[in-house]
Amino acid sequence: MTLPVPSPQAAPAFHAKRLLYITTGGIQAMLLPAWMSWLRTHYPETEVHSVLTASARRFVGTTAVAAAGGRGLPTVDVWPDEPDRALHVHLAAWPDAVLVHPATMHFIARLSLGLADTPALLALQSTRAPIVICPSLPPNGHLNPAYQRHIVELSQRENVTVLPPVSGVSVSTGEEGIGSAAYLPHALTTLEDMRAWSESGAA
Repeated sequence: MTLPVPSPQAAPAFHAKRLLYITTGGIQAMLLPAWMSWLRTHYPETEVHSVLTASARRFVGTTAVAAAGGRGLPTVDVWPDEPDRALHVHLAAWPDAVLVHPATMHFIARLSLGLADTPALLALQSTRAPIVICPSLPPNGHLNPAYQRHIVELSQRENVTVLPPVSGVSVSTGEEGIGSAAYLPHALTTLEDMRAWSESGAA
């Protein structure tokens, strides 16, 4: 399921300095270059670093993401053969806001269960930055009991908010239903609210 990229008037207030943008293998991953260009235009003071899971690369190329974002190639979520640093530590410590958009059922399940078999998952298990997760699901996926349990578990983490999927048209069936990842500007608004709450609590 897909949603259109927003108009310029749809850009909410967002003051994060370093946004980690993780994209998993949902169909909406194909929109990532457009979203990166939109973020670059409307939030020039925010440094956005993109991470692509292996499955996301089936829908979007690293060159397109780099060209749209203007800040170099995205990180591919695999352990490097010859690391020059602890990638998971960097990904956990660097951002002051984290977005997972879209988030597949598989990625959500792994995160909920505490799995940490990729740099991005290990970073998400460790970071204290606010995280907004935007599930992208197949038709009727939101009704799956296991998925619902995973969402409850993630929602109990103090630095995690899960935005429910919204109505969209399935590219597979052509039918409308719940499954599209939340509109990215709405996710940014939620992240900004979480950041403000965290900063007020630390004051």
